Amino acid sequence: MPGERTRVLPVLVGGGQTIDRVGDRAGDPASGREPLALMEEAARRAAEDAGSDGRLLGALDTIAVVNIISWDYGDAPGILAERLGCHPARTIYTTLGGNTPQTLLNHLCDEIAAGRSEAALIAGAEAFNTLRALGKNGHRPAWTAARPARGDAWGDARMGMSPLELRHGIAKPVVAYPMVENAFRASRGLSLDAHRRELAAYCGRSAAVAARNPYAWFQDGKSGETIATVTTGNRMVGFPYPKSMNAILEVNQGAALVLLADSAARRLGVAHDRWVYPWAGVDVTEQWFLQDRVDYASLPGVRRAGAALLETVGRGIDAIVHLDLYSCFPIAPRLSAAMLGLAPDTARALTVTGGLPYFGGPGSNYATHAIATLAARLRADRESFGLAHALGWNLTKHALAVYGGAPPPRGWQRAGGAALQAHVDAEPHPSIVETPAGRGTIEAYTVLHARGGEPEGGSVIGRLAGGERFLAILPRDRGLLEAMEQAEQVGRAGTLRQDGERTVFDPS
Repeated sequence: MPGERTRVLPVLVGGGQTIDRVGDRAGDPASGREPLALMEEAARRAAEDAGSDGRLLGALDTIAVVNIISWDYGDAPGILAERLGCHPARTIYTTLGGNTPQTLLNHLCDEIAAGRSEAALIAGAEAFNTLRALGKNGHRPAWTAARPARGDAWGDARMGMSPLELRHGIAKPVVAYPMVENAFRASRGLSLDAHRRELAAYCGRSAAVAARNPYAWFQDGKSGETIATVTTGNRMVGFPYPKSMNAILEVNQGAALVLLADSAARRLGVAHDRWVYPWAGVDVTEQWFLQDRVDYASLPGVRRAGAALLETVGRGIDAIVHLDLYSCFPIAPRLSAAMLGLAPDTARALTVTGGLPYFGGPGSNYATHAIATLAARLRADRESFGLAHALGWNLTKHALAVYGGAPPPRGWQRAGGAALQAHVDAEPHPSIVETPAGRGTIEAYTVLHARGGEPEGGSVIGRLAGGERFLAILPRDRGLLEAMEQAEQVGRAGTLRQDGERTVFDPS
């Protein structure tokens, strides 16, 4: 029709990844590269991957950098732009969260589809392995100095844990995720032995994927049984997760993506065989604090967001061949898979990358690697689809997208929206009693272990007789804690008492 605006199609044309093993145990830690250098290399590889004639980096109008934990550059995207020799009209630096790369890509697809951008780069990197090695030797990295940031970070900057959670030790992911894992097991009626076998099978499949990935930090392909067996070198961390089931942050890895408008891709000479098509994306947050969730065996936000996403692209989950579901701990991809309509014990590979415990967990940037890996799969299998899922905080912030090897007939689409989030926010949840007394029952729990392997404490979320929810710690009784790992504890009753600002749940 006259005056109708031509639809602009976002296309993912380049993905670059890098890994720096110089700072590993066998090398010289001082020679490990800093995150900025890893980002620069990944960005240049992404441009090379696009097959451009060299004009691509100079054409970037947006450079976005995923939050870097291992070093504060201040204006990281501005410094990266200078290293790349380009002059973007806009730079973005994000808040913390593993959801960030996919959330950012969804946002930039919106910007390109609306005509507000034509050429964008997403980049991120971490160098925790070098940082830790230097610290052990009493050295501070001589990395690029920070300069003032350009405004506030982009994204949701809210603290991920409530004051009540912090008081009861439910602050770190190594506590929160195993708590949800135990609740999920109990909701399905699995025995501890059957649950251990399920975890071993999932982890073994993921480690095998990482073993075939040249950018993975761990390529030894440990068997699931090895991963699930507690040893001196694979100590229990937070029951039921030994160390090898926990995300590993001590890596040196970088990744970058180049996203263009289809018109810009043609103008810059990017061949069509490099194009991968984002079909649709969705973002959602669960009830913000873990204490306020409806239960610990579901993710209502992911269930609704996933259904909206798949409906938008007109495909069922079984039609999505390639998956990368965020995998900081085994509960994350398996619970997300269940919300998407897959069995939690599915034999399908839930990652194309290898997962954070085996590929490596470079801070908030893992999903950038996952999307780059998905893009390579889709280039090789043009008729197929891929789904990326990324999350932040304690199963809180979620971003999903479907990608295809062929163009979407209706262009890029946003699923969900304000109505989706409003529905999730309105989900009923139990009221919280901050100083409970009397009797209560366990709803979710974990037993925590010291570095020497011995149990040293634990955390509980539970219910009072009236249905109200409480948070508590477990007594530091080694015999009790050991016994709590030998039988199911969800549903177990106990007595609540106050110890200063904290509630203690005593099941003895």
